[in-house]
Amino acid sequence: MVDAIELRHLRYFIAVAEELHFGRAARRLGISQPPLSLQIQHLEANLGVSLFDRTNRSVALTAAGHTLLEEGRKALAGFTHATDATLRSARGETGSLRVAFAAVMFLTLPRIIRRFRQEFPDVRLELRELSTGVQITALKAGELDIGFVRQPPRDAELVTETMMKENLVLALSKGHPLASRKRLRLSDVANDDFVLFPRDLTPGLYAQVLAVCAEAGVHPRIVQTSRELHTTISLVEAGLGVTIVPASAQQMVRRGVRYFPIRSASAVTRIDAAWRLDNRSAILASFIEIARSVARP
Repeated sequence: MVDAIELRHLRYFIAVAEELHFGRAARRLGISQPPLSLQIQHLEANLGVSLFDRTNRSVALTAAGHTLLEEGRKALAGFTHATDATLRSARGETGSLRVAFAAVMFLTLPRIIRRFRQEFPDVRLELRELSTGVQITALKAGELDIGFVRQPPRDAELVTETMMKENLVLALSKGHPLASRKRLRLSDVANDDFVLFPRDLTPGLYAQVLAVCAEAGVHPRIVQTSRELHTTISLVEAGLGVTIVPASAQQMVRRGVRYFPIRSASAVTRIDAAWRLDNRSAILASFIEIARSVARP
């Protein structure tokens, strides 16, 4: 019965087989020749075959030796690959990461993704476009690794970290009677119909919009809701009502819509990165560090 062959035995054998000289192989391995010769003899005894034809002047591989050299190289290469893959995974350099975001809500995200792909090209990114409410549910269920959410509620299972803040703006159709003004107060549209997103889409932002309105003495008469931001802006353009949206919505070019800043310290919304408290993934940690460095000035 053949005893287990240690990797060092393979390394010793391969060195001798490639040098075909025990002295040179010993120098290459950084050991003295007698222990090397003894290890090769033990290997041959263990296998029950001769690996080398030895004469006083030369060393040559036997047929068995040629086979072990070929297979031994494969075994060492496989072990090296396995250990390298293990270490790269532990450092967060391989694997996959599930990232979620909401449409037109985080202008810095493309730069974060680009930077991460440059530094960790072997990590597979799975990007999903989900609302804040859906992201929170998916994070808690372990279906996402990290999400970018707006005004998330506090949750003991999640860690949140603010990555960006942006102002809220008032949007109305250019056909609106007040659209030609240079400045507009929120109270000026107190009697207008509103088009808003439903509460469950992003509860924190919904509550903030109502709070900003209440501060201005406005109680929105919501005549239409839409789960898609571009649909909301289209409805405003059509004159169905006015709306309050994050300033990033202005990148959705609609020639029939005009935006006005809301002059209130409360009209600032934050975007947080959120992940599970118990997620110890090295890949996630690397992504978070890049997000921090990119998102913050």
